[in-house]
Amino acid sequence: MLIIGLFIQTQTMFAQQRFPKPEFESGHTQPPVITPEARSIFLEYLDVFVLIAALSLITWLILKKRSRRGVFWMSVFSLIYFGFYREGCICSIGAIQNVTLALFDPGYKIPLTVIAFFVIPLIYTLFFGRTFCAGVCPLGAIQDLIAFRPKELNLWVAKMLGLIPYVYLGLAVLYAATATDFIICRYDPFVGFFRLDATFLMFAIGGIFLISGIFIARPYCRFFCPYGVLLNWLSRLSKWHLTITPSKCIQCRLCEDSCPYGAIEKPVSVNVRENREKAMRRLVITGLLVPVLIAIGVWAGYGFHENLAFANHQVKLAEHLYLEESAMTPDIKIEIDAFKTSGKSKQEQYLEAVRIVDQFKTGSMILGGFLGLMLGITLLGLTRFYHRTDYVPNKGNCLSCGRCMDYCPVDE
Repeated sequence: MLIIGLFIQTQTMFAQQRFPKPEFESGHTQPPVITPEARSIFLEYLDVFVLIAALSLITWLILKKRSRRGVFWMSVFSLIYFGFYREGCICSIGAIQNVTLALFDPGYKIPLTVIAFFVIPLIYTLFFGRTFCAGVCPLGAIQDLIAFRPKELNLWVAKMLGLIPYVYLGLAVLYAATATDFIICRYDPFVGFFRLDATFLMFAIGGIFLISGIFIARPYCRFFCPYGVLLNWLSRLSKWHLTITPSKCIQCRLCEDSCPYGAIEKPVSVNVRENREKAMRRLVITGLLVPVLIAIGVWAGYGFHENLAFANHQVKLAEHLYLEESAMTPDIKIEIDAFKTSGKSKQEQYLEAVRIVDQFKTGSMILGGFLGLMLGITLLGLTRFYHRTDYVPNKGNCLSCGRCMDYCPVDE
């Protein structure tokens, strides 16, 4: 296997040498690239191997060794390797877009390594909880390491902010499915730090996330990460998940405020249960509200689909062509001049724009209905009564960081 890998690497290097960058007689110089250059196949599969090894090790550290120290050092390693060395790419979070585009565009060939980075953390989460978030994801690692003075947020505030990832996920899928943009990669708040080449705006956004992360633990992971939505769903089904105590809870309450992410479910006595009739009435009213919220979401999606469609390059080009006689910026003029030399007619461009707008109409209505459903489910969760006798992690929200385990005095 080593010989085969070296052979593939040699052939890839040779192929890169066969096609050097063009040299321009006019003195034009190549602009600096803003994405990492392609790696050899051998090194790409090495990244997949490192991902599997890191996930396996941190899962063992959390479930068997129950070592917060081990999770800390795994976070440091992931930040160095997947963050600064690999410059945040390949990214499991951004891979959402590649997978979506491959599903909707048969002509797009998605690399196997991208599929691996998207699927492997999901598989581990399905069986072992969000160990990927604990210390393998570099975006989570950089936030976890600076959570020095975290403050707990109000439950309602946290729940409402927790709806933002659904919006982000829906928009990312919509824009990727229509080949409009990869907004997750474009607005990644930390990749600028990893590559040291971001615009001032992106450095500022990343800085805001890091500074706020000192007091609001992992703000991106909890209130923005679109991949976290998928991990949350699968983690709820996990059979082997982090537990606060290795055996029976003795109700010492030492772990009560140990989680900076608000993922510990506290015991709730039957004695505090409200009137059953009142609770059922509120639950029924909220349940009837869900289809109303879905309908409102579909209606809102239909109303905003044209606005969302104008982010698409083909739609914007059609608009510029239609308004060609109006005042234009130099960039738009260059774009229109380039279109005229392409041999494509205006009518063809208009038809292409109409097709894309129709895609956005369907996608926006689905997105709106999805967001209405998620809002309804969130409200239902806040109205239900849960009876608990022990301190347990919320499987969906728990990031498996292991902070709570050090507070528990119970021996295995």
